[in-house]
Amino acid sequence: MRQQRKVALPRFGEYNCALKYIVEQGFEARCILPPPLSRRSEDLGARNSPDLVCTPFKTTLGSMIEALESGADTIIMVPGGCRLNYFGELQEQILRDLGYTFDFINLSMYNTGKKTDILKALKVMNPRCSMVKAGKALYDAAQMVEHLDDITSLYYQNCGFDPTGTYPKIYRKFLSDMYAAHSLSDIQEGFRSANHAFADVKLHKPHNPIRIGLIGDYFTVMDPFSNLELEQKLADMGVEVHRLMNVSNDMLRSGEKNKQASIFRFSEYSMGASSTTDIWQAQYFAERGFDGLIQVKSAFCMPETDIMPVLANLSETYKIPVLYLTYDSQTSDVGLMTRLEAFYDMVDMRKKVER
Repeated sequence: MRQQRKVALPRFGEYNCALKYIVEQGFEARCILPPPLSRRSEDLGARNSPDLVCTPFKTTLGSMIEALESGADTIIMVPGGCRLNYFGELQEQILRDLGYTFDFINLSMYNTGKKTDILKALKVMNPRCSMVKAGKALYDAAQMVEHLDDITSLYYQNCGFDPTGTYPKIYRKFLSDMYAAHSLSDIQEGFRSANHAFADVKLHKPHNPIRIGLIGDYFTVMDPFSNLELEQKLADMGVEVHRLMNVSNDMLRSGEKNKQASIFRFSEYSMGASSTTDIWQAQYFAERGFDGLIQVKSAFCMPETDIMPVLANLSETYKIPVLYLTYDSQTSDVGLMTRLEAFYDMVDMRKKVER
């Protein structure tokens, strides 16, 4: 009888808690959590990747190497709407050329639009598992992802106005609860507990705080390591940070056709990947009187580069400033802070003049 599989997915923000739940509760395998992303992860990936490939490719490859070093024997790679769909095939070959022995579940090969096909792919982890149990685990994990996104949004909108420093403790406790969850009731209890704890914190938030909306490529804008903790940096400046781009909004509650129709005057056709969503979100923030927009993208991400002229037109139409941030493995904390502080000062001065 085959030993219990040790399954890993490259690190992506805190979404690995949902994978851990699916693997362990649905497929009765063991989930190996790679170390949190670090400069080592980035260096490992960059050293073994083609030079001109986008940064998320390098970061996820480095995380896969660290997962294999941590004892994983099975790697899962997710599909996507851009070159992410082709990451898996190339990354698998690179890892095998490096001498690693493992099984590879490339979900892009099963990305047919049918949920049952994804279940078939995942069942490779344990062919004897119950499909009913696996399906329930997927449902529970989807609930976990929605709760994770809701709590994360609440955190970054308010943590900059918490003088007691209680918000980060509550958020870390919530994440710990999600990684430790064994049932849907555990997930729901952790969500309720965090919500109640947040509600008990007395915030010192001004009546009309600076509000900045974040848009950007699917991986870089959502992964704190990849964007150098951009949201936390902004929050520490006393900014109410809003990010609509997350797994819940983009996959579980998406409506791409409606978004394309609503941005018709700025973009008649989709430019691929998250382009339509980004333009729609930029318009959403602008229409609601946000003080600024920040576009977050990785180096060599073509859809995000293509929409920059569209964002410039939108900025002119709505009179909202836009800061464009491009990240690669050489991006420094100091350079980022210089640009953020200058953008904040400009937005703050503009807001005072408008008053």
